[in-house]
Amino acid sequence: MTGLFFELGPSSVDSQGKLVYNPNAWNQNASVIFLDQPVNVGYSYSSQSVSSTVAAGKDVYALLTLFFKQFPEYAKLPFHIAGESYAGHYIPVFAAEILSHKERNFDLTSVMIGNGLTDGLTQYKYYEPMACGKGGAESVLSEEECLKMEASYPRCANMIENCYNTESVWTCVPASIYCNNAMMGPYQKTGKNVYDIRTTCEDTENLCYPQMGWISKYLNDAAVKAAVGAEVDLFESCNFDINRNFLFNGDWMKPYHYAVPHILASGVPVLIYAGDKDFICNWLGNQAWTNALEWEGAKDFQSAPTKDWVLGDKVVGTVQNSGNFTFLRVFEAGHMTPFDQPEAAGDMVLQWIHGNFGYAK
Repeated sequence: MTGLFFELGPSSVDSQGKLVYNPNAWNQNASVIFLDQPVNVGYSYSSQSVSSTVAAGKDVYALLTLFFKQFPEYAKLPFHIAGESYAGHYIPVFAAEILSHKERNFDLTSVMIGNGLTDGLTQYKYYEPMACGKGGAESVLSEEECLKMEASYPRCANMIENCYNTESVWTCVPASIYCNNAMMGPYQKTGKNVYDIRTTCEDTENLCYPQMGWISKYLNDAAVKAAVGAEVDLFESCNFDINRNFLFNGDWMKPYHYAVPHILASGVPVLIYAGDKDFICNWLGNQAWTNALEWEGAKDFQSAPTKDWVLGDKVVGTVQNSGNFTFLRVFEAGHMTPFDQPEAAGDMVLQWIHGNFGYAK
């Protein structure tokens, strides 16, 4: 629902609870399914809960199978899945789950991940550079704090490696807690917005954005709930119980990037894009893990030139592409790229679904 009303849906919600038309909505040239998942977040509900990305993937596959059975007119259209942030975990696993079913009633055309957390071992190294002026934004920490963060990474990396090797709760939970405190903590203490290094966090109750509060209020309106058939007492943009369950099940640090080479080998194109003013899943870390990924086209990808992405008469980002793997940096966008740069994000998705992988000039 955040994606729908805050970023890329046909309308947003204003402070008065009124709907405002979005001229850059992603459904202008596509049909879009907005999915509240895992179960028990947003308007979704279940008598049971899930606490891992793998379990969530099985639910999503079941839902998609039912959806395309109920609406067969959509089943033969190209089908892309996209997600943001923790979807750096979700999307690789969901795509692998879909591809594991040879007999299915829909196909998978491509996947897109925006400002995702995918390979923690590589990405956590880049919190210090991003916070300390090496990622295209001014440093928000003192030199002393930067050195302390840098000194914390080897221990963090060692703990993540142990998690990758065992994938057990006993190694993955401590890695998540230590690394988040050491690599994100100093930045969070500044009061800056973790989703946009250019701004301070003005609204701590609503993930730093007052619009999130407006959306929650709108989605809790009795008339809105009745109109969409919602059967939950309370809509919340984030369910922190689910968040905690995933964290304490070790899910946060698990190496779900291992699924990406399988997806690429299956012939499914993968787009990793990142707004370059995000801190929490920053572009430096996302660029680094795409270049570190071991897959059959790795050498060609690593040596692929970085080209300008031009929209009209303006350079709005850069693109690196080889084969069916693409990394896109979006200039002057935070974590929620379609919110900060709606026109560029709209162009990105339009170009992508038309198969223009090397569309940058």
